[in-house]
Amino acid sequence: MKRRTITILTIIMGISFLSLLIMQMRYVDEILGLRKQHFDESVKRALAGVSHQLELSETARYIEQGSDAYKGIATATDSVFVNNDSTAIQRTRQVKAKDGSVFKILETSATTTVSDKYFTKRPNMAFNKSRSLSRSLQQIMNQRYNYQKDLVDEVIYSILYTASDRPLQDRINFKELDGILKQELSNNGVGHNYHFSVWTNNGQCVYQCSDYEPTGEKYAFTETLFKNDPVQKMGVLKVHFPDMSQYIYSSLHFLLPSVIFTIILLITFIITMILMFRQKKLSEVKNDFINNMTHEFKTPIATISLAAQMLNDDSVNKSPQMLKRLSSTINDETKRLRFQVEKVLQLSMYEHQQANLNMTEINANELISGVIHTFALNVEKSGGKIVSSLKAEDPIILVDEMHFTNVMHNLMENAVKYKRADTPLELTVSTWNEPKTLCVSVQDNGIGIKKDDVKKIFEKFYRVHTGNLHDVKGFGLGLAYVKKIITDHKGSVSVDSEYGIGTKFTIRIPLLNV
Repeated sequence: MKRRTITILTIIMGISFLSLLIMQMRYVDEILGLRKQHFDESVKRALAGVSHQLELSETARYIEQGSDAYKGIATATDSVFVNNDSTAIQRTRQVKAKDGSVFKILETSATTTVSDKYFTKRPNMAFNKSRSLSRSLQQIMNQRYNYQKDLVDEVIYSILYTASDRPLQDRINFKELDGILKQELSNNGVGHNYHFSVWTNNGQCVYQCSDYEPTGEKYAFTETLFKNDPVQKMGVLKVHFPDMSQYIYSSLHFLLPSVIFTIILLITFIITMILMFRQKKLSEVKNDFINNMTHEFKTPIATISLAAQMLNDDSVNKSPQMLKRLSSTINDETKRLRFQVEKVLQLSMYEHQQANLNMTEINANELISGVIHTFALNVEKSGGKIVSSLKAEDPIILVDEMHFTNVMHNLMENAVKYKRADTPLELTVSTWNEPKTLCVSVQDNGIGIKKDDVKKIFEKFYRVHTGNLHDVKGFGLGLAYVKKIITDHKGSVSVDSEYGIGTKFTIRIPLLNV
């Protein structure tokens, strides 16, 4: 019930945090979208203003050159007709452009002349001109007005019918374009570095700014120039911003505290989840350990109990050989039981400090030979055999005899535990020398270890399962003990294993005379 509650709480916490994270990501995405939209709208307004300013600039240039245009670009002939009611004048003008085109313009105006507007309704005049002088001035003003009006008309028709025939590079002052573009962008709140280019409508590049860089041109903004010209005569202005992303993401600085706290929460949540699953795993390992410890202790206790019963049973023939065998069995099982208890008690200290080692000078070949002799019975009982190859020429090492003996015993015992059921066990124990080192290997032809398990076999309480939880007895402490003892002796232990073929453990211990 407790595990189920923890699992439910974990799921709720995970869903809540994931929902919070998704909401925050959507909020950030929405802010970035709005920022991008605002930037796009500002740039588009600026480019529209640039296009309009270019058209105004071209018109202004034509007006400034009006007199030359009137003289050289076109000629006009007028015919005047006065309506019967004498209130309006209809004028038909023929304009001949420089390319030979002739245009007719029909104009209707009131008989009240410009001079009437300026001279007929002015009360309290400070001077009184003669009637003939007034008419003369009226005629002069009419002539000037008509001349200027004709001049403007000629400019307009010149723009309509001759300006678009000029190439874009002649119609646009690119230095002026750069200034207009900079001003319009600034007016719309865009003060970032930009690059621009001008293209014809058919995709031909006409101009690029002097510091042009392609960085960011994938997200270029475009604006059509001279929109009222024929399609093939239009131009295209392209502008891109290399640091546009910086501008957009700069709006997120106020979200930095929120992001930091979110990351802290995420890390805390992950650590909490790891600790919870680790505690769950430790709980399972603890239960496994207790169960296996019970089975492990039962074996020597049962053996000692059986030997004691045989000693107390009068019906059993107590020959000197029998008594010696029973006493030896009781002694061995007592040692084994004491060793298991000590291993459990001492292992808790191994992680934080070295074991209490009673270092003595020993001959490794002799010590290992004794362990092989003692363990041979267990191997032969399972139908296997032990092969020794003790070829180390310099076997003298400084170790704790008891712990080193236990290390060898553990490695051999693992070989017996994890033997293959269909193949007799063949256990090979070897020694040899490497520079300043004694090497000891224990190799078997057992079931082997899977690759995923090889990395974990030296962890406390970790056991390689073979199906049934208790088909192989043990605490899951043996190899952890081996690793710790060899490390405390400033040595190393490694394992090579192939699943289904066998396993080889190799120990390297510094020599005494190093």
